[in-house]
Amino acid sequence: MLRGLGDLGKMGGILKQAMEMKSRIEELKQELAKERFETSVGGGVVRVEVSGTLEVLAVHIDPEIVSPEGVRELEALVQSGINAALASVQEKTQARMRELAGGYDIPGIV
Repeated sequence: MLRGLGDLGKMGGILKQAMEMKSRIEELKQELAKERFETSVGGGVVRVEVSGTLEVLAVHIDPEIVSPEGVRELEALVQSGINAALASVQEKTQARMRELAGGYDIPGIV
């Protein structure tokens, strides 16, 4: 009559693992939120710093590059710097999530 209960035990174990993983993922997100990522472009004339939550914290521009003629170049470098910094955050986040998931890529986690 109660033969199928063995499967419930397995299911309970799976649910427990899922809850533990969710908890570890939240811890990882909190750790990443404390980290800072910095990148530079244009030979170092533009540096961008972002947080692990993808917030741009600072943009540093070498004063020598700023001139009326250099505005378009400056805009392109700032955009490039921000995108490079955000890519660094995403790359590290994905690597840490894979590590957390035992080497598996789990769609939708990052």
